[in-house]
Amino acid sequence: MLRNVGSTWIVTVVTVAAMYLLTPFTLHKLGDDGYGTWNLINSITGYLGLLVLGVPMASVRYFAQHVATGDTRKLNEAIGSCTALYVVLSVLALLAGVGMYAFFTLGYHIPAALHGDARWAFGVMVIFVAAGFLGLLPSGLLAAHDDFVPRNIVRLAGVLLRLGLTIGLLALRASLTILAIVQLACLLFDFALCWFLVRRRYPQTRIRLADFDWSMARSIFAFSIYVLVLNAGARLSFETDAMVIGGFMDVGSIPYFTVANSFLIYLMEFLLAIAAVVMPTATRLQTQGKHAELRVIFLKWSKIALSLTVAAGVFLIVLGPRFIALWIDPTFEEPAGRVLQILMVSYLIFLPVRAVALPILMGLGKAGVPTIGFLVAGIINVVLSIVLVRPLGLAGVALGTAIPNIFFAALLLVQVCRELEMPIWECLAYVVPRAMLGAIPVLGLLLWFKVGLEVRGLAGLAGAGVATLLLFAVTWVFFVYRKDPYVDLRSRLPRLPAWRRV
Repeated sequence: MLRNVGSTWIVTVVTVAAMYLLTPFTLHKLGDDGYGTWNLINSITGYLGLLVLGVPMASVRYFAQHVATGDTRKLNEAIGSCTALYVVLSVLALLAGVGMYAFFTLGYHIPAALHGDARWAFGVMVIFVAAGFLGLLPSGLLAAHDDFVPRNIVRLAGVLLRLGLTIGLLALRASLTILAIVQLACLLFDFALCWFLVRRRYPQTRIRLADFDWSMARSIFAFSIYVLVLNAGARLSFETDAMVIGGFMDVGSIPYFTVANSFLIYLMEFLLAIAAVVMPTATRLQTQGKHAELRVIFLKWSKIALSLTVAAGVFLIVLGPRFIALWIDPTFEEPAGRVLQILMVSYLIFLPVRAVALPILMGLGKAGVPTIGFLVAGIINVVLSIVLVRPLGLAGVALGTAIPNIFFAALLLVQVCRELEMPIWECLAYVVPRAMLGAIPVLGLLLWFKVGLEVRGLAGLAGAGVATLLLFAVTWVFFVYRKDPYVDLRSRLPRLPAWRRV
């Protein structure tokens, strides 16, 4: 499992590095209004993704069940049923995109110089989202077979392709439409390579509408409704802020929020590498009746997820605003930095639960409480953001996101402990205390770099990052994970030869 998660982490790290290069490049090429309009287009068209109705996550669950039992016939029936659903949903997405196009053009004030380009880009992104439904199928098959390493090699190639195409094409012509075409090209590349891997590794697997089975489709659809509600909540929680800012402020203010939010999105993706492996693992362990192993998976990976969140979180809270000033522009330090700090505090609680507890519940088929809870949290997010944006500006939108996430995380933790028949105090006692105590010296070091040394430049921030990482590693090996029942890092260190007297 660690090998699969580790390969996903490598992809995420490379993706973050690509983002580090692409974000300032794209922003400066398009300008604040152009980049804000691009984020607005992504936010609106992203809602078309809800039409997929949660079929991808549901399909992985059913694929994993049939892979675990070795039933190729049932697996192909599930694939054919999902394919038919994807085709229908893709057509619906194209039709819905027409209505969203009217909403985009009539509901928002787009600068006159961007009108034509923005409309073409919107149209291409509608096609991208609709085509993306089918594009998810080969990836789901690889996940069901636990083939995350080859899948992630394809993803890594896609990241590099996107980096090269974006820089090369935007250097020739700064255009929103060009950005949209790059997304579509990378999707086609990903689908082709993943399907090639599936056919090479599992030649009996096929995508045929003739394998469609009504009973299988009904089962997938029934579970996918829960995932639809979950995705709607996620969309409301994390992808609506640009729409609120564009509607109640202006599109030129959107980049200040999205730059800060991008750190959290990629940190979430890093943690969701755990989720991608945990969900099919939970399904498989439940199918095999290995409930004790499932509880171990939950505890072990919850602590790992919290540790990783703390490692990144304390740096972003203390020195994140100064990094933004260096990375993008000094004018971003105060508004974007404040947004980053507000969001990151809530993510210290939200991310570890989202990364482990939620996929376990989905893998067990216990989707009711988390999906309804996420939807309610998303609705509260939108309402709070609208209420707070006028008096508090971007900070109000950030608070509107942060507050519901904390309450949702608490609900999710209680539910997963109930399903695993584990007292919540047992989970908290193992996961939280040592990690929080271990964070104190790391936080102290970062405050010294900020207040005592006043670090600002690239060398200073890089030095602070390396020193913090080293202190974090030492603290976690010799304190947080010392004699840990599941992950004793100290015992895994190579033993040094004892000194001998001559």
